[in-house]
Amino acid sequence: MTEADPQAEAADRALLQRMSDGDRAALATLYRNYHGRLGRFLSRLTRRPDIIEEVINDCFWIAWQKAADFRGDSRVSTWIMGIAYRCGLKALRKHGAEPVDEDSLPENHGPVVDPNEDRELRDWLSKGLARLSADQRVVVELVYGTGHTLDDVAAIMQCPVGTVKARLFHARVKLRNVLPALADAVPAYKDRVS
Repeated sequence: MTEADPQAEAADRALLQRMSDGDRAALATLYRNYHGRLGRFLSRLTRRPDIIEEVINDCFWIAWQKAADFRGDSRVSTWIMGIAYRCGLKALRKHGAEPVDEDSLPENHGPVVDPNEDRELRDWLSKGLARLSADQRVVVELVYGTGHTLDDVAAIMQCPVGTVKARLFHARVKLRNVLPALADAVPAYKDRVS
């Protein structure tokens, strides 16, 4: 399913309508449809799986409560990502940089990863993205990872489109500078980027 898929958008709007009528099955369906996407998106804000799950649950609690308030000014995915972004920022303020015992976290709650994706490439890109600010990582994920438009990203992040463009520009410049150096540390990619 792509972000610009009109059939998916119509289905999401129908689910929201059913949720506004109290249909819990519609909530469960929307949750399943967005869980992986939100997990990947939120992993750009924090690496803590416990916070990611907390934020996803908070996001859908708010979506459940506010489904009737959705006016259709944006796509459903933009609305949900905006809720998740604001919940993520709130969770980060709440939890701060608390240390976490990685062994105590459930193994199955990390960001959803495509098993067909090349693990080394994913690790290399993750190291490059880790060099970006949180706002830059979020913009890159929203634009390139989930296919949102610049206008959508501005709505999600509640900032001007110019700010989104600047963050994306600076993120690309930084990645262009750091990825080749990081490729030297990953032998399989040294030849691919040279």
